[in-house]
Amino acid sequence: MLALFRQIEKIGRSAASVLIQGETGSGKELAARAIHARSDRRAGPFVAVNCGAVPDGLIETELFGHTRGAFTDAKEARAGVVAQAERGTLFLDEADTLSPKAQVSLLRFLEDLRYRPVGTPAEIAADVRIIVATNQDLQRLVDDGRFRSDLRYRVSILCLWIPPLRERPADIALLAEHFIRFYSDKYRVPPKRLHPDTLAWLKRHDWPGNVRELENWIHRELLLADGEEIQADAGLASGAAPPAPRALGGDLRTAKARALAEFESAYLAGVLAESRGNVTVAARLAGKERRTFGKLLKKYCIDRSRYKN
Repeated sequence: MLALFRQIEKIGRSAASVLIQGETGSGKELAARAIHARSDRRAGPFVAVNCGAVPDGLIETELFGHTRGAFTDAKEARAGVVAQAERGTLFLDEADTLSPKAQVSLLRFLEDLRYRPVGTPAEIAADVRIIVATNQDLQRLVDDGRFRSDLRYRVSILCLWIPPLRERPADIALLAEHFIRFYSDKYRVPPKRLHPDTLAWLKRHDWPGNVRELENWIHRELLLADGEEIQADAGLASGAAPPAPRALGGDLRTAKARALAEFESAYLAGVLAESRGNVTVAARLAGKERRTFGKLLKKYCIDRSRYKN
């Protein structure tokens, strides 16, 4: 990680486009923000876009904006994210989800950083740095014919690989303590200690969701733990018998309903964290219709704005 931080410092001093690769939840956007903060564009905006959440038919409008009347529902002019990021950094996350049409639009823009808002004949010159992120191997997508090779070269002048959390177990305790302090301050509750067995389990766990999964786990367990220590469910991954349900009480039917409600609430929070508060994306991850997913959020009083960056 120290080598990674040194790379971020070097990359920050350049204006070239950057490709950040890493597994879901490993901290790609945090790295992008760190690059921006160390660049001469730090006083400008940092604009993040999740490419997977933009419908293919709206990609040019999202990127470049449109004029009033440019299409049926264009009742007023709207600036695109390129204009919003002027003199700053535009971060395009999940770039591997871009359709062939969207890839052509982005490639055309990257060739000379000039664009036309939809419905306008005049070209505009942009002063913006592009940082692209993906949890996929772009070269493999190129080999499979799913990503343009010329676009890959455009976005990967500089490259950064974020290692998964399982490859840096020494960071787990530090991150866990950080998240305990953060959420203790946020909810104004006394900070809790990690039980030694829990800490040992945290270091053994693979964390397929990486830092985001760890943060979500600490967030949930801090709020649910009784007493001054966090020790919930620590034995599950090691094959030990599951701990007794937390203060479920009542008969089996009541206990089961409460356990299910706890799971659903935690699951909803997890997919919202992964989608950064985007309900449409979270609903897709959960395999639910957006309306149904929204009703579940209301049922458990979950505020999606808490999960936005």
